[in-house]
This record gives sequence, C-alpha cells and structure tokens, in this order.
Amino acid sequence: MKMRYFETRKARIEIIPMIDVMLFLLVFFIFITLQMIPDAGVSLQLPVSSQTDQLPHPKLTVNVLPDGTIQVKGQTITDTTLTAMLEDDGDPAKTELTIATDKTTAFQKFMNVIDDARKASVTDIGIAAQPEPGGP
Repeated sequence: MKMRYFETRKARIEIIPMIDVMLFLLVFFIFITLQMIPDAGVSLQLPVSSQTDQLPHPKLTVNVLPDGTIQVKGQTITDTTLTAMLEDDGDPAKTELTIATDKTTAFQKFMNVIDDARKASVTDIGIAAQPEPGGP
C-alpha cells in the first residue's frame, strides 16, 4: 500500500504577482526620475540676502535677464504672453511662481513681471536670492 502525504502538483509560475511587482517598480522609478529632472534655468548672478528662506520647488520659474528679456522654461516670451500663460494655468490663485533675476537687471523690469503675475491673479510669488555667505 502506497501512502501519499503530499499531493504531487505540477510546478507553475504565477505571473500576476510578478506583474504587480513590476508595475510598482515602474511607478517608483518614474516618480524618482521626475524628482531628479532640474528646472531648466538661466545662469544668473542672484542678489544676496541675509534673510533667505528655503522655498518649496516652484511650479513655474520666470527668469528676467539683465537686458529685461523674460524667459520661462528656456523660451523667451513677452509681458502679455506671460500674463496669458499664467491665466491659462488652470487656477492662477494656486500657481506657485518664483522670479529669478540678475542683480544687474533694472528694478522696473522685475516689477513688470510681478505686475504681469498679479494681472493674472497669481498671489503665491517668490523671489530667488542667494543666501549671504556665512549667513543662516
């Protein structure tokens, strides 16, 4: 009499758990990659301030070059185009905007960008500055 305590089963590979793990890894690497992509910026000599705070990563960065040219995401735009872009952003009141300008840029050009943002109802505006050496 032959007794079997364990039923002999044919081995098989379960593919569903493997698909779940692969999708999880894919999503994980996509999120990590998106965090690693830097915002395209322009090399500016930012003004120095002793009262700088670390701001969260802005949704949009506007660069004002020394000659008054406005650049967003590497594209040169005009004042009216900037206002229209900010208005088309969905909810301008929730748009996080950071303005970076060279310390040699005329202050009026900087104020024009702030005015354009305010015309589009953007209220969360940050100003990029370098911390003072030896400061906080």
